This record gives sequence, C-alpha cells and structure tokens, in this order.
Amino acid sequence: MYSLSWPRCRWLAVASWLVTVLAPAVSFAASTQIAVEGAANGVYNIADFGAVPDGATDNTVAIQKAIDQASLKGGIVVVPVGRWLCRGHLEVKSGVHLAGLNVAPVSWEPATGSILMPTEGRDSEDAAPFIEMRSSSSLTGLTIFYPEQKVDDIRPYPWTIQIRGNPANKSEVSFDSTIADLTLINSYNGIRTGPTENGRHRILRVNGCVLRRGIFVDWTGDIGRLQDVQFHSHFWANKAFNGNWDKVFSYMQQNLEAFVFGRTDWEYVTNTFVFPAKVGYKFVATPNGACNGQFSGIGADATATAVLIEAIQPMGLLISNGEFNSHQAGPATQVIVAKSARGNIRFVNCGFWGPVEHNAVLQGEAFVSFSDCYFSNDSDTRQYSIEVERGKVQIQNCTFGGVDTRHSPGHEDSIANSLSQPPCIYLGPEVRSAIVRGNNGAHGVDIKSEIGSRAILSDNEPRDTQPQNK
Repeated sequence: MYSLSWPRCRWLAVASWLVTVLAPAVSFAASTQIAVEGAANGVYNIADFGAVPDGATDNTVAIQKAIDQASLKGGIVVVPVGRWLCRGHLEVKSGVHLAGLNVAPVSWEPATGSILMPTEGRDSEDAAPFIEMRSSSSLTGLTIFYPEQKVDDIRPYPWTIQIRGNPANKSEVSFDSTIADLTLINSYNGIRTGPTENGRHRILRVNGCVLRRGIFVDWTGDIGRLQDVQFHSHFWANKAFNGNWDKVFSYMQQNLEAFVFGRTDWEYVTNTFVFPAKVGYKFVATPNGACNGQFSGIGADATATAVLIEAIQPMGLLISNGEFNSHQAGPATQVIVAKSARGNIRFVNCGFWGPVEHNAVLQGEAFVSFSDCYFSNDSDTRQYSIEVERGKVQIQNCTFGGVDTRHSPGHEDSIANSLSQPPCIYLGPEVRSAIVRGNNGAHGVDIKSEIGSRAILSDNEPRDTQPQNK
C-alpha cells in the first residue's frame, strides 16, 4: 500500500469521472473498460501548461502545448470551468480529445462552465478556423463565445470548427472525428467538414446561435452523422452574453444558411432544427460533388426558405417526418427545387405551414414526391400550394389544410367552415409527368394541369367551392 499525493488523487478522480460521464459523449462503446491508472497518465489540464481562466489572458499557446503533449501517445486535454480567451487558433491533433466540463449543452444562461473565447479572424471568413480537427479526435463539453462580436455590429468570422486533413499534407484525410455536447453562443460560421476528404464524422448534441452558416458538410466519402442539433436565436438573446433577441432574430432570418450539404456519400441527419433562418437546409454542388442522404425528424421554423435544393446526387434525398415553416420573408416558400437540380427527392410524412407564397415550387428536372404530407398557408392568397414547373412529380395521400382566421396559436381551429384554403396544385406545360392520387383537403383538392395525358389524376377529393354552413 502507498499513499497518493493530492495532485495524483485529483487527476485519478478527474480521469475516472471523464471515463464514466464524458465517454458516452465522445461515442466510446459502452463496453469499453479503461483502467483509471492508464487514463490518468493520458489526462492533461490546460492550467498546468500556463492557461489562465480570467477572460483576458491569451491562452492559445498554453492550450496548444497541452494538445501537442497529449498527441504523443493520445489523451484527454481538460478545459476546466472558466473563461479561456484565445487570440489565435488551435489544432486538435489525431488521438486527442479536447474536453470541457459541460456534460451537456448549456442554455443561454447562466454564463458559466468551460467557455472558450476566440477573437482571431474578425472580418475574414477565409482566415484559419478557431479549431481544426484531425482524424480520431474529439471536441466535447464546451461553450464557445466570441466576446468581440456585437449584436449592433455583426462582423464576419471564419469557421469556429473545421474537420479536415492537415493543409500541409494534401494527401491526408480526416476520419472519425467527433463533436459532441457543444454550445455555440454567437458563431458567425459554425462547423464544417472538408474541403479535403473526410468520413464518419459525428456531430452530436450541438446547440446554439449561428449567424451566417451553421453546419457545412463537404467531401465526406463515408457516412457522416448529424444528430440532435438545434440552432436558435435564444442562445444569443441574454444579457449574460450581451445578446438581444430582436436583433439576433432579424440577422439570422436574413442571413443564416443553417445546414448546408455539398459532397457527402450518405449523410444521416436526425433530429435537427433551426429557428430562424434565411435557408434551413441547402443542398449545393461543390468541386467535390453533391449530397445524398437520409433526413429524419428535421425541422426549420421562421425561414424564408426551409429547404433549397440546387444539386444532389442521383440517389437523392430521403426526407421523412419533417416540419417546415416559412414566414413572409424572401421567397416565402418552404421547398424550392432549383432549375439546376436533378436526382430523386422524397418527402414522406412531413408538415408544411406558415404564412407563405407557396408550400413548394419545383423548377428542376428532378423526380420529386410528396407522400402523406400536410400543406397549409396562413396567408390569404390565390397562389397554388404546390407549383410544378418542370421534372416529374408524385403527390399522393396528402392533405391540403385550411386556416381559421380566428385561429389561436397552439389551439385547434374553432369553426371548420371558416377555413381559408388556397388552390392546391399547378402543373405547368413543361412538366414531363405527374401522378396525383388520393389527396384531400379542407375544401377538397383543386388541380390545374397543362400537360394533358401526361398527368394521371385520380381519387382526389373534389374541391368544394361553396362549403355549406352547419
């Protein structure tokens, strides 16, 4: 038997806590057993390398020294509670796990916990990201707040976090990086992967306010995962971080592209949400290619456009159980399939609502289907809910709802025959084919088709132009 010194006892306790509490957040298998003695030898506290949590001392060099030391054999770099200013950027090297003590994302108050405060890159989106992550690294348990970003003068900054290979080695790829349990208070550009090849990224339980871009995925050659991510203006609304609800909401609705997907070979996206945004989910082509993926339980609220599809891979998008709300801002249309889009797009069991011009406008030569979806519009308009200009479309088993002008938010409609319902479906002359079957509506379903026999229309509830009072 021997007695342990206090510092050694302290680090054994920290190591044990990290293994039992933080391990799930960085996706360690539940069956993994790590000896406390071994874990303690791989735990590094940034304070032991000269970092000071006073919100004024530049800690960039001290934190990087801790990371460099941990990278020699692999290990955990601990960011204790405090405000850790960084005037430079960090590289989380392979095998290193940068871990704060926030075991879950925190709310917009109190302003406590493990907080990193970057300042580098003001007015330069192309500057070095605050944190670059290499293969087999993780980032967890942290709040990130830009102290020099002001709600009255929002300025561009580079990406807060980027997963990529080392730019000094053009052949390097980055696989199996994990971001979990993070809060982003006011990132201008949040998280991105690429543009170099990467794979199997895991972005889990991230919350916060992002201003220009939230998450941008590119050149993911093996399945990436986004899960339990919520972006909201709330997180930079509190005085604890010098926020303001109205100003942040307005900026996000006019500027934010929350989830952007370039090249990714099957992206699994589950339980993600944004409020508000200019674009909720955007699909683009980069020099690396475009996206295919599964999207389940996703949402976008208070948007100008909830889903904008400019380019996808032929296998396309599988979107299920989504809810999409747009306001009278910008195009005021929840789904836009641009002229440049090709491939397959499937919406199943999704809800579209809010004051809009259209629920969907389909302009590209894509295959688009809506199945078991709900469409409604809070605006008094004669614009069609779904306007199809090109491509092929299937609309089946959907409901076109109406809106009660006396409706109270959060409550059911009061009088069914007072519902206002815009016209439902327009098929323009350049549409190649349409199958529209088994749909109903508050006052039935009206369809205007200009494609003759290229439209198969059957078993749709007739439009009731003069509903009877009860």
